This record gives sequence, structure tokens and C-alpha cells, in this order.
Amino acid sequence: MKKRKTIWRWWAKALGEKATKNDREADHIAYIRTFIFLTYLITNLFIIAGVMRHWNDIEYTRHEQSL
Repeated sequence: MKKRKTIWRWWAKALGEKATKNDREADHIAYIRTFIFLTYLITNLFIIAGVMRHWNDIEYTRHEQSL
């Protein structure tokens, strides 16, 4: 239990400055910041996956020259 609290405290501090002096309220704000971070992360992963999927998606046609 103590290790989980320590990891949560580190994560909350990594998200930014503590919002209020009230621990419960600061935890709620850290949850919201975590949600925002996860939405950014998931969005970026979808963008990267789309770019990788269409990376070399060009059809090359051969033009023959008439003599």
C-alpha cells in the first residue's frame, strides 16, 4: 500500500505543481490531469500509426516513351 502511495505521489508531482493544499482535492485534479495526458498519448499513437500505415502508399506508374 505504501509503495502505491509513493508511486502515485511521484506521478502527481510529475504532472505538475500541487493544485491545492487539500490532499483530496489535489488528488482529484491529478486524476483529471492524468486523463488529459492519456487522451494526448492515445491521440498521438493513432496519428503515428496512421502515418506508418500510409508511409509508402504511393503507386508508381511507368511511363513509356514513344520513339
